[in-house]
Amino acid sequence: MVSACLAGENCKYNGGNNRNEKVLQLMKENEVITVCPEQMGGLPTPRVPSEVKDGVVTARDGRNVDKEFRDGAAKCLERAAKEKPDLIVLQSRSPSCGVKQRYDGTFSGTLMDAPGITAQLLMENGFRCMDVEDLAESE
Repeated sequence: MVSACLAGENCKYNGGNNRNEKVLQLMKENEVITVCPEQMGGLPTPRVPSEVKDGVVTARDGRNVDKEFRDGAAKCLERAAKEKPDLIVLQSRSPSCGVKQRYDGTFSGTLMDAPGITAQLLMENGFRCMDVEDLAESE
């Protein structure tokens, strides 16, 4: 399973993607499921950037989007439980998909050592998640 933006799908908050050649190679060699938790939770693309602060996801314009992020995370978990992927590669620093880090909720570009909403839920349920940057280093 991989973050859809890494596969080149235009689902990032700004309407773009995070196309990653290592992920595309992985997709040629393995059966891969793409997911975008934010879209799966009902958020549009493009959308206002969001960050997690004190456990709540808020858009930069002040709207509470926590429910959408958590709904998308739950749908990703359901998909993972059904498909049983042996590895989930997620986008670095995302409020949904960050495995090791995410932005701190101040919209200042400051990172903190904590997973995003989806990554945390998947890891708590026993799935092996890898930050895409670690995938690049492991080759």
